[in-house]
Amino acid sequence: MGVTRITRHMFLWSMAIIYMFAFASLYVQIPGLYGNEGVLPVRLVEPRVNGSRPVLEQIHAHPSLLWLGPRLGLDAQQAMELLCLAGALLALGAALLEPLRDSLVFFCLWALYLSLCQVGQDFLRFQWDSLLLEAGFLTALVAPLNLLRCATFRHHDAVTFWLARWLLFRLTFGSGVAKLASHCPSWWGLTAVNHMFEAQGIPLPWSWFIQQLPDWYLKLGTVGLLVTEIAVPPLYFAPIRSLRLAAFYIQVCVWLHQQLVSHPCFALMSTDLRSVFTPPRCVCVRGCLWKLWGLVQWAVFASAAVAVFAISVVPYSSMEQVYSSKILPEVRQAYSLVERYRLVSAYSLDSRMTGVDGRSEVILEGSMDKNTWTEIEFMYKPGNVGMAPPVVAPHQPRLDWQMSQAAQRLAKQSPWFTSLVHCLLQGNKDVVRLIQTDSAQYPFSQAPPVYLRASLYRYWFTQTTQDGSGPNEWWRRDYAEEFYPAVQLGDATLEAKLNQHGLKEKFPIQPSPDSPLAQVLRQVRGHVQTLPGHLVLWSLLATVATIWLLKTLLSGVLGGRKAKPTPAEPKAKKAKDQPAEKSASASSLKAGRENSEESRRDADKSPKKRK
Repeated sequence: MGVTRITRHMFLWSMAIIYMFAFASLYVQIPGLYGNEGVLPVRLVEPRVNGSRPVLEQIHAHPSLLWLGPRLGLDAQQAMELLCLAGALLALGAALLEPLRDSLVFFCLWALYLSLCQVGQDFLRFQWDSLLLEAGFLTALVAPLNLLRCATFRHHDAVTFWLARWLLFRLTFGSGVAKLASHCPSWWGLTAVNHMFEAQGIPLPWSWFIQQLPDWYLKLGTVGLLVTEIAVPPLYFAPIRSLRLAAFYIQVCVWLHQQLVSHPCFALMSTDLRSVFTPPRCVCVRGCLWKLWGLVQWAVFASAAVAVFAISVVPYSSMEQVYSSKILPEVRQAYSLVERYRLVSAYSLDSRMTGVDGRSEVILEGSMDKNTWTEIEFMYKPGNVGMAPPVVAPHQPRLDWQMSQAAQRLAKQSPWFTSLVHCLLQGNKDVVRLIQTDSAQYPFSQAPPVYLRASLYRYWFTQTTQDGSGPNEWWRRDYAEEFYPAVQLGDATLEAKLNQHGLKEKFPIQPSPDSPLAQVLRQVRGHVQTLPGHLVLWSLLATVATIWLLKTLLSGVLGGRKAKPTPAEPKAKKAKDQPAEKSASASSLKAGRENSEESRRDADKSPKKRK
């Protein structure tokens, strides 16, 4: 197996694992985020089926598979759950079975995730969602067509593999350039890493310890990060493989040190560039017709690669000193046609360092009498100063992430926050489970609060103690300002905000369908709804690791039984002796022929013959 093929297998396996976690993580959060009584009910934005319009026209107008829900006897929430379960199971199969790491399978995974993002609103608009959609579409181009038996479909050429490198280059290089182009004093003053671990979306337990390192070391980390993101990415395309490997290991080391987001595209840098300059593999087949068909296949994928490369430049036209007028009108028009499919995106264009004056956090408080207020603790985001930061990955708690981002702006810029307050005042259990799955940790588990308010605090990591022991309190905080006024159900302020953001119910909630598929989905939901999201994903990870280990051990045992060394040696010796025997018999036959020729000559020379 060549280097390029090994790298392709690593990339495809990594994408399958990432898809599996993405679908599973979203599945456990659907009722609270998008349920009929969730924060942003999907039924308010779900695509409506119009029987008078062709199916393809409806898909083009609203590229989502959710419009198939009514045909299957499902409501909008159940349709989202079905898509998530289908995506998680399909990705699990691709992670465990190599034949399923197929172009058609990865295209289905991309289509499923795109369908969810089309109705996900604020909670599915993170950069990692855009990155997964773009990388997922490229995976469909890179992956072979294993499900088709014909050999000419089995491998795509390295030209599509370049797109993944180009994505990694845009992701890292664009991030580094945006940091300096933002004119942020933290990046230019080399103090950004001093605040990075404290201000990241959901801090990790070891973030506190890294924050205690000397200032000169953290400044050196800032320099290393900028060099890694600006100077190293061009080496991804170096013609010398050792340089590409060096770039790969530098990126991995920086990720391990800085605890930045890891991307499966890192594996692409170790591929052998010589494969790009070899003849297209799909035309290296026998037969004129198969060569012609292989050439057509190569031309299609090469054209797709060039098209994706061209439109990927358009989102970066908003950067400083880059104007969209310099881009060909045809390219901009092509981008506008496919923009709804989120094939390409711009990353880290706003890279100003936040948290320089302390990490901003929104703290919710509830009360029964408007005099005594009790804080509502979230499972993952900072709140209680004595609570250590949790280990969340690979789970992505989207409400906690949005709470951290809402703290960077005004409440009116986060319409979903008003809906969250309204749901908590109503005591919606699905929304409460997003905050705390353990009812004992939720202070209003017996009865919902009568009043709710939100305050903005500044958080900082505490310093090390004199004896060097672990911290008694991980955070210190100061009150900053009011974030959301105290409201109750029926409050004029709350009702006005709900109407302003289009969150007020206009139609009564329809009862959930009772089709057989809907019953199955409800049973599956009943098994996981009381478990924390990170625990569900850790269980899934342990299951995958166990199956993979058993599969490896079983293949090793069966392989050992088939290849027994003792009986194989005589066969090998016999195989070695056969050529010797053949050569000996050939030599004896040749010698016999020579002897017979000599005897004839002797007979001709005899006296009787002369007479």
